[in-house]
Amino acid sequence: MGFVNEYRAEKAAEALHAQIRHETVAIRDGHPVQVDVTALVPGDVVEVKLGDVVPADLRLLSVTGLECDESVLTGESLPLEKDTAAVPEGAALAELSGCALMGTVVHAGSATGVVVSTGARTGFGAIEAGLGTHQLDTEFQIGLRKFSMLLVYVAGVLTTSIFAINVVLHKPILDALLFSLAIAVGITPQLLPAVVSTSLAAGSRRMSRRKVLVKRLVCIEDLGNVDVLFTDKTGTLTLGHIEYMRAVPAGGGGPDEVLRWGLLCTENTAAVGGNPLDQALWGSPASVAQRSALAGYTRLGVLPFDHERRMISVVVRDPAGHTALVTKGAPETVLDRCTGVPPEARHALNAEFAAGNRVVAVAMRPFPGGQPPAPADEQGLTLLGFLVFLDPPKHDAARSLRRLGDLGIAVKVVTGDNPAVAAKVCHDIGLGDGAALTGAEIGGLDDLQLADAITRTTVFARVNPEHKARIVRVQRLSGGGVAFLGDGVNDALALHAADVGISVDSATDVAKDAADVILLEKDLDVLADGVTEGRRIFANTIKYVLMGTSSNFGNMFSAAGASLFLTFLPMLPSQILLNNLLYDTSQLAIPTDTVDEDQLRRPSHWDIGFIRRFMVFFGPLSSVFDFVTFGVMLWVFHSGPDQFRTGWFVESLATQTLVIFAIRTRRIPFFRSHPSLPLTLGALGVVTVGALLPATPLVGTLGFSPLPGGFFAALAGMVLGYLALIEVGKRIFYRVVRTKPAGPPPGSSRRHLRRRAAYFSTADLSGRRPGQRAEIPFVQGLR
Repeated sequence: MGFVNEYRAEKAAEALHAQIRHETVAIRDGHPVQVDVTALVPGDVVEVKLGDVVPADLRLLSVTGLECDESVLTGESLPLEKDTAAVPEGAALAELSGCALMGTVVHAGSATGVVVSTGARTGFGAIEAGLGTHQLDTEFQIGLRKFSMLLVYVAGVLTTSIFAINVVLHKPILDALLFSLAIAVGITPQLLPAVVSTSLAAGSRRMSRRKVLVKRLVCIEDLGNVDVLFTDKTGTLTLGHIEYMRAVPAGGGGPDEVLRWGLLCTENTAAVGGNPLDQALWGSPASVAQRSALAGYTRLGVLPFDHERRMISVVVRDPAGHTALVTKGAPETVLDRCTGVPPEARHALNAEFAAGNRVVAVAMRPFPGGQPPAPADEQGLTLLGFLVFLDPPKHDAARSLRRLGDLGIAVKVVTGDNPAVAAKVCHDIGLGDGAALTGAEIGGLDDLQLADAITRTTVFARVNPEHKARIVRVQRLSGGGVAFLGDGVNDALALHAADVGISVDSATDVAKDAADVILLEKDLDVLADGVTEGRRIFANTIKYVLMGTSSNFGNMFSAAGASLFLTFLPMLPSQILLNNLLYDTSQLAIPTDTVDEDQLRRPSHWDIGFIRRFMVFFGPLSSVFDFVTFGVMLWVFHSGPDQFRTGWFVESLATQTLVIFAIRTRRIPFFRSHPSLPLTLGALGVVTVGALLPATPLVGTLGFSPLPGGFFAALAGMVLGYLALIEVGKRIFYRVVRTKPAGPPPGSSRRHLRRRAAYFSTADLSGRRPGQRAEIPFVQGLR
C-alpha cells in the first residue's frame, strides 16, 4: 500500500512540475521567440536581462552593463561584471568573464550569447548531478520523525514490561516473547506512511485543480502553517494589467513630447521580453500616433534599469544629428538628478500619487559624443514630465483579504511603489489606514525596533530587495509561519528567507526558482484555497495519529493488565495483528474526511507533547471498557480462553474503530460535525466484519469460538458507554490541556541549489535530448 500510494504521489508531483514552465528569449530565424529553457540546444542565440536565471552556459556575443550573481557556483557575494573578451585557456570558473553560466542570476544589464552547453554538461549541471536525490526535510517530515521516536519509546517500554511480567508469572517464554512482540507491532500505526502519502497525493490533485502547484508534496503542510503573509501590490491587490493613461508635461513642452521621449527610453521596443510599463506604453493608442515620428531617431547606447538606481537611461541621436541622454524611472530618484524642477511639477506628482496612480518621470540633457552612458552621467537633467499609468484594485481584493483574515492570516504589503500610492490602494480595499513605513525608515531601525514596527504596520513602501528579506527574517523570529508572495527578481531574497516562498506562473525566472509554491493565478483567493487545503491535509493526518496512538496504547495497556491475572494470553499474537490490520484498513478513508471550520481558521503545528498527553489521557479510558469486557466474559458468560479472546477481539475492534467519530472533531459528532461517507462506511464495514468473523468457517483457524447472543447486546451498551465517556473526556481534556504555541520552523533557505536545479529539470540534466545538436566541450566552448 505504501509503495502504491507513494508511487501515485510521485507521479502527481511530476505532473505538477511539468506544468511549471520556465522560458527564455532565443533568436531563431532572425526573430526573438519565447522557448522553454529545456528546449535550448548548443548554437541557439539567447537574450538575457535583469532578473533572468541564465538558462544554459553562454559565450557572450554582446553585453550592455551585464553583471551576474554567481554565488550559487563560486560563493562570491558580489556580482561579476561581464564582457565579450576571450579568457586564457584553463581559466577558473570564477574568471570566465566572457560567458554567462547556467543557474546564475542576471543582477544588472542585458546581453546576447550563444549556447555552448546544456544540461549535465554545464558547470552547474555537473554540480547538481553529483548531489544525489536526497532533499532536506521539511517541518512536516521532522514532526513525523519525532512522532515515530515517541512510538519507539512507548513500544520499547510496553514490550519489555509485558515480556518481563509474563516470564515472572511463569508463562511459556516463547509465547511471552511472541505476545510482547505482537504488542509492539499493535501499538505502531503501520499505515501512517500510506495515510500521509494518500493525503498529500489527494491534496496535491485538489490544489492543482485550484491552481496551486507545490514543488514538493511535503511543503503542503508548511503552507497550512502560515499566519503572516507579506505580498507585493501589483497584480495581487490590483488587476496587474497596467494601462497607460496620459502624459503630464513639467515645462514648456507638450504631452506628446513627454510621450515621445518616454517611448525612446525603453530597453526593448519589441513585445517579447519587455517590462509591463513599457509594454503598456508601446501598446497604448497614444503611442501609435508617435511611432512615425520616432523613425528618424537612433539609439546609441542603453544603461539598463536596476533596482538600486531604479532608472533606465538611453543615449539618442535625433534627426538633426544632436545626441541626448534620456532618463526614465521612479519620480523621486529622477527628480533628485534634475535641476530647476518647478513647484507645479511636484504638486502634479503628489496629486497623481494621491489618486493611487503609478507615475514614471522622464528627463533628459544634451550628451555630446554619443558614447554609452554610465550611472555618473545621470546628473544635471531637465525634467520633461511624467507618464501616468493606472493599475486599479481588483474588485474582489477586499473579499479575498477578509477570507485570509478569517483563516487567521495577517496580510501585509511590501512594495517598491510610492508610499502614497500603496497606502491609497490599501485604503480602498480596506487593508488599513495607517501610514506606510519606507525603506529609508527601516534602515534606521534595529531588529527589535523593526519587529515592533512590523506588528503596527500594514504597508512597507519604497523598499529594496534587502529590506524585504530583512522584514521577513525579523518577522520569523517573532514566531509563527511566514509566507512571502512575489514575482520579481527583487523578491528573490525575501522568497528564500520566508518559511514558504510563493510565486506565480507569470513571474520572473529567479522568483519562480526561489519559491516553494507556484500559483497559476496571482490571486489571494487562490492562495487562500491552498492554505485551506494544507490545513485540511494536516488535520486529517493528525486525526489518524491521535486516534491510532490513543486506541492502540489503550489496547496494549489492557493487554498488559490482563496478563497480571489471567492464566492464559488474553489474545493470541496472530489475533492482535489481525485486529490491527482490520482497524488500520478502516482508517485509510481518513484522508477523505471533512474538517471542521474552526480547525481551518488557524494554523496547526506538530506538537509531540500534545500527542503524548492525548495518548496518556484517552488510552486508559478505552482500557476501562476492555476491563469491563474481561469481567463480562469471565463472570457473566464464564468463557474459556478461546471465547474470551473472541469477545475481546470483537469489542476492542469495535471501540477503537468507532471512536474515530468522536476523536475526529472537538464538536459533538454527527450533530455538529459530519464525517465523510467513505470514512463512515469504512468504519462500520470493519466493525461488521469483526463481528461476523466468529461465525465463519475461519473460526478455528483464527483461534476464535462462537459468541452467545447476549454478548452483542452487552457490546452495544459498552460501545455507547465508551463513546459517551470519550465525549466527556474530550470536554475535560480540551479545557484543561492546552496546546503549547509552536515556534517558527527553521528556514529552508539552504535548499537554493536544489530549487534552482529544478528550474532546468523539466526534462533532466542527463545529457542530450532527441534532436539536440552535438555539445561543444564545456571549457572550450566558453573560451
